[in-house]
Amino acid sequence: MSHAAEAKAQYNLNKLHKRLRRGVGQAIADFGMIEDGDKIMVCLSGGKDSYTLLDILLNLQQSAPINFSIIAVNLDQKQPGFPAEVLPNYLSSIGVDFKIVTENTYSIVKDKIPEGKTTCSLCSRLRRGILYRTAKELGATKIALGHHRDDMLETLFLNMFYGGKMKSMPPKLISDNGEHIVIRPLAYCKEKDIEKYSVAKGFPIIPCNLCGSQDGLQRQVVKEMLQDWDKRFPGRIETMFQAMQNVVPSHLADKNLFDFAGISKENALNLEGDTAFDKAAVPSVPVGLEIDEDDALVTQAVELA
Repeated sequence: MSHAAEAKAQYNLNKLHKRLRRGVGQAIADFGMIEDGDKIMVCLSGGKDSYTLLDILLNLQQSAPINFSIIAVNLDQKQPGFPAEVLPNYLSSIGVDFKIVTENTYSIVKDKIPEGKTTCSLCSRLRRGILYRTAKELGATKIALGHHRDDMLETLFLNMFYGGKMKSMPPKLISDNGEHIVIRPLAYCKEKDIEKYSVAKGFPIIPCNLCGSQDGLQRQVVKEMLQDWDKRFPGRIETMFQAMQNVVPSHLADKNLFDFAGISKENALNLEGDTAFDKAAVPSVPVGLEIDEDDALVTQAVELA
């Protein structure tokens, strides 16, 4: 690689790192994810998302105005061919505290789920229980997962298409038993940025052959739909994610969120009044569209608008 090419690659990596760091920092601030004295258990699967999460959190830890510790945890589910040495070697090389938890959930899943059926649901429940137990053993105050913005959007559409609910992955939640707080610091980060960053950093990716590679999953269908929209309609993904943060209950139809029955002339509960009759003003450029000079489609869309 020439000097000029190396310089450009480093420039692009620095830009990616800055964007991801900014997104993680903003999510932490917006949702109160990390507090002084926290012990963060970062769940590391060996995929691009969790590697990026750990990398950015370690970087933020160096300059954050509060003190918090990090421990990386991997659950070795005893999948056939799983390269058990990869994560310990990597984590040792970067000097981060870590724990490898070994539980043969693979055999349980294969025994309980008929051949050809998706294993995600049972696998997730087993994994969640083990990680909660581990967090308690380690004294972790927060559990950090590597789900990003695109995961949250996919979950929203999955619930709408198949579950009849407007529900997504929250950036922060408390477990059903009230003992654990789960955070998703990558909530504002784009999957394509994470993918580029992972490649540039050369993380030793471990593929999941238990569930992530199964064909025909409903999530994969939704993912492909969103990716197609992102290519054909630049800015649509950003706008949809902003919509998740700007919910207007008075203009939906959930009677549990808004007191429609209580609306009367004397009690004007409708927050936006009769603007519902007006034709919606559509911006020439999608709300939330970020211009990236490396993305020709986005740049072209803005120029033509």
